[in-house]
Amino acid sequence: MKHALIQAALAVTLAAAAAAPAGAQEAAGDGKALFMKNCAACHQPTGKGIPGAFPALANSKFVQGQGNEVASVLLKGRGGMPDFSESLSDSEIATVLTFVRSSWGNKANGLSEADIGALRTTLGVEPFGNAVMSNKH
Repeated sequence: MKHALIQAALAVTLAAAAAAPAGAQEAAGDGKALFMKNCAACHQPTGKGIPGAFPALANSKFVQGQGNEVASVLLKGRGGMPDFSESLSDSEIATVLTFVRSSWGNKANGLSEADIGALRTTLGVEPFGNAVMSNKH
């Protein structure tokens, strides 16, 4: 059942990304727009997630914890969550995490593009754009 929910959410995300207007690239610097495009299908626009399938990001101790731990999930994936290392730049990952870490009752410091780049190196994750198939989502 959980696998079916993950598959359905990924299908919705892919359909939404395909239907994005041409000006969507202009919204790349906007954390909320990036969240809505890449995260909201699973974690919901409210950040409350789907109990038993996708964790809540709202009022989350994990989200408000160590920035590197939160960023590692986006760079390497975890559980049923895919990694976004090939589909989001370091700047975009920093922007979306800064939005999430300061929304829905969360009160944590943001992350910078340099933070994400350094973490990529530490984790041994290829630099954005070096993959054979970029934008795998």
